[in-house]
Amino acid sequence: MHAPKPETTAAAIMDAAAELKFAPSGIFEGYAAVFGNVDSANDRIAPGAFASSLGDLRAEGRLPPMLWQHDVQKPIGQWLDMHEDSHGLYVRGKLFTDDIAQAREAYALLRENVVSGLSIGYRTVKSVRDAQNGVRLLTELDLLEVSIVTFPANERARIRAVKSQFAAGHVPAEKDVEAVLRDAGFSRKQAKALMAHGYKALAPRDAVEGEEAETDETAALLSGLALCIRRLT
Repeated sequence: MHAPKPETTAAAIMDAAAELKFAPSGIFEGYAAVFGNVDSANDRIAPGAFASSLGDLRAEGRLPPMLWQHDVQKPIGQWLDMHEDSHGLYVRGKLFTDDIAQAREAYALLRENVVSGLSIGYRTVKSVRDAQNGVRLLTELDLLEVSIVTFPANERARIRAVKSQFAAGHVPAEKDVEAVLRDAGFSRKQAKALMAHGYKALAPRDAVEGEEAETDETAALLSGLALCIRRLT
């Protein structure tokens, strides 16, 4: 067995899941990076990877710039809070919708889920690569910027977006709820069965009275969905 080797690389980009929640006046929150999962570049971020960089930035009284699509000539807002929690790198920011046309466009696209991602620009300070599976564990990163992007590579977690949809009284897209069920522990088969037999009843349509659950399995899955929704809301 070969021990993992330390690595250092130049600046890079990593995308995060669509986990955005909105408030009035161009303010939104979400996760710019998620811990634990392997991205399309075969990298995984370790908890604590941002601690040193964020500490240095706070000592300077600033946070990384908020950019549009990693374009250094298009800052569109300001990050108000940025810290690590058990899930990843939490961010809360404000788009300058009153003063910058691109910020207004970005906010409209985010609200309608046309643009749905956050992405970090960073420089690797410390990392190790597993010799067996080739996955690189990023243990210390120099955070350069956080961008709003059109195509996030990491589509894993959508819980925050689904939660805000339920809270607003809307029915989220089926694919988003299915992703939540998968994250909650349902198998792919169970999640699809639940969506096919149970979730459609939540959509606005004429109900058929007297219908019963087709199988005990469907009833159990519906109970699981109810539990998931209670946890979300």
